[in-house]
Amino acid sequence: MTDPLTDATQRAAELLRDHRDSIDRLDAILVYTLAERFKRTQAVGRLKAEHALPPSDPAREERQIARLERLAAEADLDAEFAKKFLTFIIGEVIRHHEKLQK
Repeated sequence: MTDPLTDATQRAAELLRDHRDSIDRLDAILVYTLAERFKRTQAVGRLKAEHALPPSDPAREERQIARLERLAAEADLDAEFAKKFLTFIIGEVIRHHEKLQK
């Protein structure tokens, strides 16, 4: 006779492993997506440096944050978290652009 508690615990362990495997794949997607995004923003930074354009574009940044807040709401993601995340990314991009200007 099987122990129902053991069966439930084993099933929970399997589900946990499946969730963690999915999280690991999503983490990889995030890392590769961020890498691709920064490749594009580096290209933008080089273009701005070549043409003496300012490293930041506050109007675009505002539009991007507003856009991300809308996307977060549609995706059922905490909008404040999404805003903090994009603000961090924008800060890194500007820092890279400023380095390219020097």
